[in-house]
Amino acid sequence: MLNRLRTLPLFAAALLLSACGTSLHRAPVEDRNPQPARPSAPAATPVATPAAPDVKPPPGAENAGKPGYYTVKPGDALIRIALDNGQSWRDLAKWNSLDNPNRIEVGQVLRVVPPGVDAGVVSAKPIAAAPKTEARPLDAKAPVVSASAPATSASAASAPSAAVTAPAAAADEDGLSWGWPVHQPVSAGFDDQRNKGLDFAGKPGDPVFAVADGRVVYAGSGLRGYGNLVIIKHNNTYLTAYAHNRAMLVEQDQVVRKGQRIAEMGSTESDTVKLHFEVRKLGKPVDPAKLLPSR
Repeated sequence: MLNRLRTLPLFAAALLLSACGTSLHRAPVEDRNPQPARPSAPAATPVATPAAPDVKPPPGAENAGKPGYYTVKPGDALIRIALDNGQSWRDLAKWNSLDNPNRIEVGQVLRVVPPGVDAGVVSAKPIAAAPKTEARPLDAKAPVVSASAPATSASAASAPSAAVTAPAAAADEDGLSWGWPVHQPVSAGFDDQRNKGLDFAGKPGDPVFAVADGRVVYAGSGLRGYGNLVIIKHNNTYLTAYAHNRAMLVEQDQVVRKGQRIAEMGSTESDTVKLHFEVRKLGKPVDPAKLLPSR
């Protein structure tokens, strides 16, 4: 019994040493797939909504829809707007303070009647003589004269041709005395949809005459489809247009008289030699045959 009591502490000590030895030689635990620490979510930054840019209205937009004003559409040109409203493009440029008449924008609203004039009341007044000014079409080039045309000075053309035999005059309600633009017969009549004037077939160089007194408001080739074009303003009601010329013998802003030779027949922007002749009443095409005298 005594021996058992003596050996018990020794046995306990051996167990203790055995346990200590085991813990001293245990391999450390290593995490081979460490997980990165999750960063804390940053505080949400409020997103500022960009302010809508200020859209500047086109010039003259406040006059849209008013009588006497025209809103520019895609493809418009000032010379076309002027022709369709019975005005000179230079007047339109002046009335609308256009520094560059070649630059008009879609949506722009243009005045097409003189300032201070009631658009609903248009009086016909004869064209008074005025000093000649340098002729410049919208592209700022000199009036186009075909290289094949013989040289003819504008001053030589300023006097009516003695060869013109004026037919009996026709007068309308505005007091205009009308004549024929050429000696040739009509080759294509007026059609409001397909031909807004009269066509006359001829030979290159055949003379073209002013049908009534007036002032040249355009002489150039800036209107697509018309070739070399002369436009004469006779009063506040009527314009006449002479297209496809080989040569133009008058200058812009030049006063002309009925029967005066103003151009030579040609085929510019046409597949045949012809004169295309239009009469515009307050800018709208009308049948010239109803105004020209009988032959």
